[in-house]
Amino acid sequence: MVERIANRVLARVKRLLKVRSFRRLWRRDDGAVAIEFAMVALPFFALLMVNIETALVFFAGQTLETAVADSSRLILTRQAQNLDYNGFKSDVCARIYALFDCSNGIQLDVRTITSFSSADLTKPLDSSGNLNISPTYQPGGAGDIVVVRVIYKWPIWAQFFGITLSDMAGGYKLLMATAVFRNE
Repeated sequence: MVERIANRVLARVKRLLKVRSFRRLWRRDDGAVAIEFAMVALPFFALLMVNIETALVFFAGQTLETAVADSSRLILTRQAQNLDYNGFKSDVCARIYALFDCSNGIQLDVRTITSFSSADLTKPLDSSGNLNISPTYQPGGAGDIVVVRVIYKWPIWAQFFGITLSDMAGGYKLLMATAVFRNE
């Protein structure tokens, strides 16, 4: 009988110690910062990566626009009449160093059109999001209206939580710079 009472008292003391230990741990906040950081870190770094990639895409687009404006001036002033597709592409590539894979990624579409209103400025993508363009180089003659389009498939790396900049199949962003002018 004494043994039974002693076991009951011992069991009650153990329960109280467990409850007190749990309460003591519950009140402690030593690891609260680490737990809060763990909950916030993934969305924070995902958003940071998306912001960095957005800035890179805008910078690359602006670089491409500047290269097209500068290179198309050669056609405008009729200095590029003796160039072929590869020669004009080399001139464009000389202006966009370091950001682009010029030998494989840049595509040119230089066409002579009949009027400014007939210029096709739409994205050359098919319904599946694949690039659909035939590279052309027709700089025209004096007084001709010319459309210069330089196209590049920019790879998109940060695709988190359904947030992506890609508008092409395979996770690419179509960068396209255009210049429309009348030759001198």
